Amino acid sequence: HLPVVEEGLLLGLVSEADIQTIENGDLPLDDFRYLFQSFFVSESINWFELLKIFALHETSIIPVIDELHKYLGYYELSDILHIFNNTPFLHETGAILVVSKGINDYSFSQVAQIAESNNAKILGAFVSGYEDEMIEITIKLSDHDLNNTIQTFRRYSYEILTSFHMDEYLKTLKERSDYLQKYLNI
Repeated sequence: HLPVVEEGLLLGLVSEADIQTIENGDLPLDDFRYLFQSFFVSESINWFELLKIFALHETSIIPVIDELHKYLGYYELSDILHIFNNTPFLHETGAILVVSKGINDYSFSQVAQIAESNNAKILGAFVSGYEDEMIEITIKLSDHDLNNTIQTFRRYSYEILTSFHMDEYLKTLKERSDYLQKYLNI
């Protein structure tokens, strides 16, 4: 998208694809107003809302205006990526854990309590999915032995969807299963 500004005021945005469909570029701007899209932000917007607008409009830039609709500039999607890159969730080393539980049974404070009771520090967490009354939470924890944390989540009936860490419980179950299979084959 490209902002269309006239006398310092934002008129709207036009997608590059729409610009390429214009056959006669000599026509006045008013003849192309039907192509304008209207989305923008104020300079006081928080970055979560900004990210939502980027996703909603599938754009790479969002104009910034003041209270008088005066065009101040724009945010690029890369600006938001730089903000995320500087957060502990992406910047710090740690282990990623994805857990799920029924929406009515889950408590974010319980998730934090489970992590912290196992001496893990939460570097970031967010709800990464919600489907069929199940909620999925992605958690980034400081580097430490995750096995106790994983076991505690299981005791509290959280399903471990993904653990980017060697799960000793599953490793032990696999070994025991292999031994049982070997015994049965004798």
